[in-house]
Amino acid sequence: MLPIQWRPEASADLATIIGYIAERNDVAALELQQDIEYAVSQLPQHPYLYRLGRAHGTREMVVHPNYLVVYQVESAVIEIVAVVHARQQYPKMR
Repeated sequence: MLPIQWRPEASADLATIIGYIAERNDVAALELQQDIEYAVSQLPQHPYLYRLGRAHGTREMVVHPNYLVVYQVESAVIEIVAVVHARQQYPKMR
């Protein structure tokens, strides 16, 4: 099984999203964070389960109707590239 690695930008995305929600509803923010962390933790078992991403080489996991985790399956790691709201501009991939 491949380990999971978060890009710093993806960690920052998640912190921003959770912070924004927490200003309005602490419980919802905690639940979303737990949902995302759990879903990501399951990727090593099924890295190709989720749909192909909009950017070449990526995949997208819908963890909530409004939130996507964008990731890449590399040879030695599963890299979390971004966490985005479904209505946000899609992140540029390197």
